[in-house]
Amino acid sequence: MISRISIFLFATVFLLSGSLEAARLKIATFAPDGTAWMKTLREGGREVEKATSGRVKFKFYTGGVMGNDSAVLKKMKIGQLNGGALTTTALARNYPDINIYSMPFLFNDNAEAEFVRKSLDPYISKGLEKKGMILLGVSDGGFAYLISRKLIRSTADLKGTKSWITVGDEVSGSVFRSAGINPVPLPIADVYTGLQTGLIDTITAPPMSTIALQWHSRMKHLLDIPLAYVVGTLVVDKKAFGKLSKEDQAVVKKIMAEKFKTLGDINRSDNEKAMQALKNQGIQFTKLSKNEEAPWRKLGEKASEKINARLDPKIKTIVDEAKKAYRAGH
Repeated sequence: MISRISIFLFATVFLLSGSLEAARLKIATFAPDGTAWMKTLREGGREVEKATSGRVKFKFYTGGVMGNDSAVLKKMKIGQLNGGALTTTALARNYPDINIYSMPFLFNDNAEAEFVRKSLDPYISKGLEKKGMILLGVSDGGFAYLISRKLIRSTADLKGTKSWITVGDEVSGSVFRSAGINPVPLPIADVYTGLQTGLIDTITAPPMSTIALQWHSRMKHLLDIPLAYVVGTLVVDKKAFGKLSKEDQAVVKKIMAEKFKTLGDINRSDNEKAMQALKNQGIQFTKLSKNEEAPWRKLGEKASEKINARLDPKIKTIVDEAKKAYRAGH
């Protein structure tokens, strides 16, 4: 009798200890430790752990040790990872509608982008969930500028350049091909080497990223028009997230959404500082008149038509209506 009770108690304790074991969400990112991105994510992870009494913990793999975004997505599918801080380019392979964020000349400024995203982000979140991913955050990465070794003033100046795009970047690829040139696709990790060897001589990126990755050290000119809006995301596998209790899911979503709002604020400030830093380091800024800017916008429209044809028409309606509402009040 005693032995049966002992076995029962042992089994009960064993089962309870298993149910109380912390869920560890394994997240990969290209961002190095020490950056504002990682400091904020780690802060969010600590807050989640505290708010859930240790039931949910985050494990971050930084600096691209788990490979590029495509590799991270593959590892999420087999359960080696539970999530990643990913670019829209990577996510667009399974969910093309997310390309809407980076359409050329979509937004005039950060304030407009922030207003439109109040309607756009929830729609994107639902779309990603249908594809098996939970969106925990979208961060404003700033606007991308054309930065090059040689002076670029007109769209015709693009011809003859060795312009880089991220591997699989459908939007940027469409823009360059519409200008009559074939871009050079490279993973982000290979860009600096590509600049050193002369494989590429032109990039499109936010100022903050250009400095953080040392790309600016190989450049001389910046075309001073914001070409496209850039966002960063944090997604987790829906199955892995579904193993958390509803209460813990809500805690994770709330805290990470707050952290990504903070990241957006930090990134906007850092991009402003980075623009000044580029000037201080001798990068020549090329400003255009409205007449000179018009062909660039026309090029963007031409490229956008091709991308829009592959997007859900509803998403464009959401963006257009939100932009109209914002511009009516500003």
